[in-house]
Amino acid sequence: MPFHRDRYPDDWEEISAAIRERSGGRCQCEGECGLHRTHPGPRRCEEVNGTKAKWARGMIVLTVAHLDHDTTNNDPSNLKAMCNRCHLRYDHDHHMRNAAKTRRQRTIEAGQIELEL
Repeated sequence: MPFHRDRYPDDWEEISAAIRERSGGRCQCEGECGLHRTHPGPRRCEEVNGTKAKWARGMIVLTVAHLDHDTTNNDPSNLKAMCNRCHLRYDHDHHMRNAAKTRRQRTIEAGQIELEL
């Protein structure tokens, strides 16, 4: 997904660096992404920033996820360092809802254009 810089605060680089530092360079996902679950409780993802991915192709890139999907809520309790795989899986439903909303809006706009013709 594209990174829309305009949706983040001016000091996002510093905020995200602090969260990645807090994580020790390791993914903090504990099953939020739908993986890494064990019974009776979650276990932490094993991926480490800058290393070859254990469970996917390529190298691990540590990103920072907004747990409530609100890029204006940058409280440290709302932010988690996640590997690119966990972050994409965590945001999947949110992205699908946004894509559906965009498609509906485009359909409405296309219908309005046809009515004007």
